[in-house]
Amino acid sequence: MDYTLLALAILPGLIISYYIWWRDKHEPEPHKYLIVCFLFGILSILPAIILESIGMEMGYKDGPDVIKTFIFAVFVVGFSEEFSKYLFLRYYIFPKKEFCEPMDGIVYSVMISMGFATFENILYVFGQSTSEQAYNLAYMRMLTAVPAHASFAVIMGYFVGKAKFLPNNRSFYMISGLLLATLVHGLYDFFLMQRMDESLAIFTFITLLAAIILGRYMIHWHVEESPHKIKEDGF
Repeated sequence: MDYTLLALAILPGLIISYYIWWRDKHEPEPHKYLIVCFLFGILSILPAIILESIGMEMGYKDGPDVIKTFIFAVFVVGFSEEFSKYLFLRYYIFPKKEFCEPMDGIVYSVMISMGFATFENILYVFGQSTSEQAYNLAYMRMLTAVPAHASFAVIMGYFVGKAKFLPNNRSFYMISGLLLATLVHGLYDFFLMQRMDESLAIFTFITLLAAIILGRYMIHWHVEESPHKIKEDGF
């Protein structure tokens, strides 16, 4: 076992998880639920694989056909992975009383997503045929795929956090979070997969940068609108 390579595969997800936990200033979540959500994120790979397999059996794969590649990227890969994470976010942690402020939607969503991304990282990195390829992929995913999964999770979690405290519009916010995370995830993958023009791959990084910027604003908005912050401020 190459423990350095294992650390490179695991640490990005843990560092991002810690950062999101640190940003939750006003009512930090119980550690047990953070850990359970991370573990559920690992488990969410299973339904994602099943859904992606169904999509591929229907003939949707990446390739020279740009329409099929787009459908594969958005609806097969993007939706399968984001929906699988959403299931645990919605039906495990969302109903709990510890989910007590909008920011919790982001915190728990990111924990689930980092469990998914970390295990996926291990599978990809240790699936390479040579050590050089494995290290190159580990460094690349550290800067791209893992932050991307975190950004998709922030987007979904932002809307799920709003859904918790705006019950009259709960379905709208739930669906909006899932669909927007799916779309951004799908666009990120599509520009990597498409074979029309290699230069279009730059839009993968533009999509990632836009998602990170949007995610930072979403975190700020939820931190500022926390009911616990209002109590701390004396209002």
